Amino acid sequence: MSRRSWTRGPRLTLALAAALVAMVAALLAATGWTETGLRLVIRATARTSLALFLAAFLASTLRRRWPTAATAWLLQNRRYVGLAFATSHLLHLLAILALRDGYPQTFADVPAVTLVVGGGGFVVVALLAATSSDAAVRWLGGRAWTRLHRFGLYYLWVVFTITYLRTSLVLTALLVAALVLRLRRG
Repeated sequence: MSRRSWTRGPRLTLALAAALVAMVAALLAATGWTETGLRLVIRATARTSLALFLAAFLASTLRRRWPTAATAWLLQNRRYVGLAFATSHLLHLLAILALRDGYPQTFADVPAVTLVVGGGGFVVVALLAATSSDAAVRWLGGRAWTRLHRFGLYYLWVVFTITYLRTSLVLTALLVAALVLRLRRG
């Protein structure tokens, strides 16, 4: 009987999800269930979400440009990295909701456009996760599935870029570079 690897397939998603939950638990254990602690979790899960998103967003581009064992692995496991991204973003949403419930004054000045566009991002993540299976591809049809996932990836790219445009020039530049790399053919 061979040992199944935790570095590929559904077990990869499970391993990454466990690491993400452990990270959130460690952050809350260190800071407590406080406004500061929840804000730290929100920032941390935003960053882990971004890293996992970019890995899925760039998987085929990286494989095409640099055909190595690492890029082959990433492309083969893109679905599972994407599902880990969805897990990270679910933890991000739960921390936002906990902050809203525990400290409602922090949401008094949130613009409606932020709620609509950002909330739309969470809906898109849920749709992408729910359709990340071979059965969903068959049910939707390959063309519709591809359109949905392409739209979803670009929508999420816009949400991340708008978010980091206000807070991090480095992460905004990383997102723009990822888009340029993805759009360039060759």
